[in-house]
Amino acid sequence: MKYATIEQIKAGFKNFTTDKEKICEALIEEAGIIIDSVAKTATDDKKRLVTCRMVRRAIGNSNEESVPMGATQGSIAALGYSQSWTMGNGSTGELYLSKQEKQILGLSNRIGTYSPIESMVGQND
Repeated sequence: MKYATIEQIKAGFKNFTTDKEKICEALIEEAGIIIDSVAKTATDDKKRLVTCRMVRRAIGNSNEESVPMGATQGSIAALGYSQSWTMGNGSTGELYLSKQEKQILGLSNRIGTYSPIESMVGQND
C-alpha cells in the first residue's frame, strides 16, 4: 500500500531527477509495507506523514550532502581530512522508523511482562 506520492515527498524537500523519482517510487512502496507491518490501524494521514519522513531520510542522503540526514552526532576535521557520523536509528539510505515516527503511528515504548504461572496461583487451594 502506498501512503504518499512523489509530489508529497518533494513538497518542501527537493526536486529529483527521473532516476531518483524511480527510486522514490520504490521506497514509497517499501515504506508502506514497513508501516503496515507495525501499525496497520494508524490513520492514513499519519501513515502519509511517516512515509514522507522515511523516504526523505533515505533518499536525501547522497554524495552531495555533507551531513547525513538522521545523524545524531558528527565530527569533521581539516587538512588531514576526516569525517565521522553517528546514526541514531538506522544507516544512511535505509528505511526505518524513528522513535518519533513510532509515536506518531501510536506505537509506544511500553514495557511489561506476562506470566502464565500467576494465573494458576490460587486455583488449587
